[in-house]
Amino acid sequence: MTIATLARLPFYQPTAHECALFDTAHEKGLPLLLKGPTGCGKTRFVEHMAAQLGKPLYTVACHDDLSAADLIGRYLLKGGETVWVDGPLTRAVREGGICYLDEVVEARKDVTVVLHPLTDTRRTLMIDRTGEELIAPPGFMLVASYNPGYQSVLKRLKPSTRQRFLALAFDFPEEETEIAVVARESGLDAGRVAPLVRLAARIRSLSGMDLEEGVSTRLLIYAATLIAGGTGVDQALETAIIQPLTDEPDVVMALRDLVSTIYG
Repeated sequence: MTIATLARLPFYQPTAHECALFDTAHEKGLPLLLKGPTGCGKTRFVEHMAAQLGKPLYTVACHDDLSAADLIGRYLLKGGETVWVDGPLTRAVREGGICYLDEVVEARKDVTVVLHPLTDTRRTLMIDRTGEELIAPPGFMLVASYNPGYQSVLKRLKPSTRQRFLALAFDFPEEETEIAVVARESGLDAGRVAPLVRLAARIRSLSGMDLEEGVSTRLLIYAATLIAGGTGVDQALETAIIQPLTDEPDVVMALRDLVSTIYG
């Protein structure tokens, strides 16, 4: 890979052996499940690996109303004619690309029925509406992600589905790595990023506070980007960290107090 090609890759800082494992899974045609908190780099990792492999990437943000038809495709009216239009999963299979289902547990239950034949030795996609049975070619890869912290009884990835995937656990990077990532993405120098990362670590370690999750690396990049653009530190932290984390007035005050101890 040339230096120019590397420069065009979406930036991702490896933390362990995840890149090598992705390469092997792709080579062997194995599906991969990424587990970890919001904003810790799962999506960027997939974007980076797809670009590195030179593969088309179809990303689907899963939600409550996402159905199997949204992934496979449907007949649509175009120019007075009814034509079949492939969905993102079908396009990925036809092209030997990568289909990434972000927060797969949010999708409707009929989605897993479609995924199962693609995640075992069959590697097939049935398109009932057209009568096609597509065999996934070498190079096709199914990747899914979810946040274990948001699982509930009603929204839980069944063991019968989870055990069809290899799985990689993601978490927020170590301090030095996170400083480097935030500095690289925001343009703010590492010395000014370091207090932001220390603040995030303090918030993530808090117990007893009404927060569903700690500060994501994504929010740190937002805050650092504002500061690099000339926004005052207090306003940047209020806008990019405190307010996105909570709507509870007492928690807001507690976070402001924590900010003052770091930046006081």
